[in-house]
Amino acid sequence: MDQKLLKKLSKVKRGDKTIVKTWSRACTITPEMVGFTIGVHNGREHIPVYIVENMVGHKLGEFALTRKFIKHGGRMQKEEETAQAAVQKKELVEAKKEIEQKTGSKEESK
Repeated sequence: MDQKLLKKLSKVKRGDKTIVKTWSRACTITPEMVGFTIGVHNGREHIPVYIVENMVGHKLGEFALTRKFIKHGGRMQKEEETAQAAVQKKELVEAKKEIEQKTGSKEESK
């Protein structure tokens, strides 16, 4: 538990939109921290983390990732994504046609 962080949090009201910056990623989240927004340093910038009850007992660094995940894959992954996008587009077109048919039949009945 970082004493400097506790001191900073005691100056801020619970639920306030103020972000308290810290470099202490190894600090364990305690029940006193619930309701505060803490800016956790990820090596480049401070990531705002809103503390909730489920986070108690974890470390602050767990919620501010240090590496940017892009995605796995290569040619095969791209082919799968384009095939999936084509299927979704086809489903969207079919759904639009159904809606047009339903609205067209309602207008005819009037």
